Amino acid sequence: MAEESAVQPHLPPFHLAFPVRDVQEAREFYTKVLGCTEGRSSARWQDFSLFGHQIVAHQVDGYNADAACNAVDGDPVPVPHFGAALTVQQFQALAERVRAAGVSFIIEPHLRFKGQPGEQLTMFFKDPSGNSLEFKAMSNPGNLFAKYQVQEG
Repeated sequence: MAEESAVQPHLPPFHLAFPVRDVQEAREFYTKVLGCTEGRSSARWQDFSLFGHQIVAHQVDGYNADAACNAVDGDPVPVPHFGAALTVQQFQALAERVRAAGVSFIIEPHLRFKGQPGEQLTMFFKDPSGNSLEFKAMSNPGNLFAKYQVQEG
């Protein structure tokens, strides 16, 4: 599922390397829960395709992914976080997959910025190492990079 790319074919894939406490634990989560496909690997790191983007889990002994929070449209959004902008169909399928795997949401799937150019479905959860992940689906995908001032209330 995650190997389906929401990225435009002419855009280069994004690369992100991130720390995990155990590479095998990360491998299980990213393949079985998120549906990523595996690429190159070693005993201490693993490449994955996350919706057509290259992410690399690097084992860091003693890693602790504490995050701070920043209020966004009334939600305590964990920072740092990473993820992908998906289609609505991909978002809904991933939300069902994550829920079926018993993963707890930090922020349940819901619509935010209703009626604004940035209106989107969003959800947040953590991987087994505590890294925060966000997946979103724009109501209007053309507004992903729209420039406007968000009115939070």
